[in-house]
Amino acid sequence: MPDLKVFAVGQKMPAWVQAGCETYLPRFRRQCRVVLEELPASRREGAEAQTEHGQRLLDRLKREDWLVVLDERGQHWSTEELADALTRWEMTGRSIVLAIGGADGWNDEIRARADVIWSLSRLVFPHPLARLIVLEQLYRADSIRSGHPYHRS
Repeated sequence: MPDLKVFAVGQKMPAWVQAGCETYLPRFRRQCRVVLEELPASRREGAEAQTEHGQRLLDRLKREDWLVVLDERGQHWSTEELADALTRWEMTGRSIVLAIGGADGWNDEIRARADVIWSLSRLVFPHPLARLIVLEQLYRADSIRSGHPYHRS
């Protein structure tokens, strides 16, 4: 698997989020490197924040990137389905980018640019927690694909 980038809105995460991310990022197998990059959070709210965050994301994306946007209106998957999706995304030959929005989420422009919209749950999580859940689930899905015993169910 090529490098997988996770762009997440927000900086200066609580220590527990930082520690959790530092636990999972080095665990990925050598064939897959996951990179977490922060997008500065806007000082604005609502649609203005969405627009600013969206522009910051678009400025970092390449035209050919396979964009997976985290959004509460997206598709729900089991971990096994995520593992299958990762394999399908790899087969596109495009770089994979996952985007975790801020407290206001993403605007319609970003959702329209997305190749896939993924929802972690019908529950809404604070974006620092979503960051940690995404990394853990990517690791779990990757462990399924590699036959590693981390995922035992």
